[in-house]
Amino acid sequence: MLLADPRLAAAERRLGRPLVKAAIVRAQQEARDGVILADLDAVADAAVAQLPSAAASLTRVINATGVIVHTNLGRAPLSAAAIDAMTRAAGTCDVEFDLPSGSRGQRGRGALEALKAAVPGAEAVGVVNNNAAALVLTATAVAASGAEIVISRGELIEIGDRFRLPDLLESTGARLREVGTTNRTTVADYKGAITDGTAFILKVHPSNYRVEGFTASASVRDLSGLGVPVVHDIGSGLLAPHPLLPDEPDAATSLADGASLVTASGDKLLGGPQAGLILGAEALVRRLLRHPLARALRVDKLTLAALEATLAGPPPPVARALAADHAAQLSRAQRFQAALTPHCPASVITSEAAVGGGGAPGVTLPSAAIALPPDLAGPLRWSERVRRGEVPAVVGRIERDRLLLDLRSVDPGDDDLLIAAVLAAISEGIA
Repeated sequence: MLLADPRLAAAERRLGRPLVKAAIVRAQQEARDGVILADLDAVADAAVAQLPSAAASLTRVINATGVIVHTNLGRAPLSAAAIDAMTRAAGTCDVEFDLPSGSRGQRGRGALEALKAAVPGAEAVGVVNNNAAALVLTATAVAASGAEIVISRGELIEIGDRFRLPDLLESTGARLREVGTTNRTTVADYKGAITDGTAFILKVHPSNYRVEGFTASASVRDLSGLGVPVVHDIGSGLLAPHPLLPDEPDAATSLADGASLVTASGDKLLGGPQAGLILGAEALVRRLLRHPLARALRVDKLTLAALEATLAGPPPPVARALAADHAAQLSRAQRFQAALTPHCPASVITSEAAVGGGGAPGVTLPSAAIALPPDLAGPLRWSERVRRGEVPAVVGRIERDRLLLDLRSVDPGDDDLLIAAVLAAISEGIA
């Protein structure tokens, strides 16, 4: 009977019967408990009020932390072009079909061609589902049967959630030959470790920390002359040099310096979907992509569509955030302050943003932020209110007992939504 209600019937078509039925069951229980009136209209109203906004539980969030590539918030936000490409690819599409000939085609040809065009120095390219997968595939295909991977002790890194690179590599059956020390590894250290059983030298960019002081490391150019392949995990996905990130390794430079293979992430500085990018010598890339494990690590049509649009389309949000003009950010912050002034004495401050996502450790970018005053609700209450909002949720950061909403990581197109979210939080506090 309740499912005949036009609102619930429409919700069933949009959300599916299980979610709608669960909302009805909760509303019926409230009627039995006396929380609402025990009549059909009241139960239907309560069920409608409890319906989720979408069939999936992921919530849209405005990232006002000042960390451009925030791993916990999904890393790189996709461009409008990438989102449109995913929408078009979501149905039936020619992901592995050649329309002119009517026969089977190369899977993801457009994305691979776009990646090759972005890094002309790569003889061949490939895509798997993340950078860890690219390294697993490399170790499995090249360092099989207990062959050795030579790696500096200073590059045996651990990243988020206790993920350790040596554990990943050793899980493939490869053996690690550690050379040098935590802070100093020279070309001679690598050279002395190379034997007939060496599969390749692995150089890893320590992307989420820096070692300073009495340090030494060997460059890709130095290592490329030692007679074995050099695999360079650059991590953050920078394909070419960036003027704001002079110390961040990039694929084009690494290949030009003699790397046989470069692996990188697609959802960090590149600004695209989660993907593991493989670029390098044609024979080596072909060897990886023809290995049986490559099938288990391949990406789906949505990733291929988003990756191609990111590479071939307009600059994605990450690129725009990196290049954002500081004066323009201050102007946005002042507009924000003017909208809040009748309701809340917010202030505009100069802040420092970060690249994030395991990219450019230690690099700070000038930014502008809105500081919400601690005397109205306290920073933790402010943080909770905007975080639990629905217009949409907002995540900022707390500094010096104030909640800061840093605009470097906020797309300018979301400014009005951010203002509405803060005003809603203020109304909640007043109520």
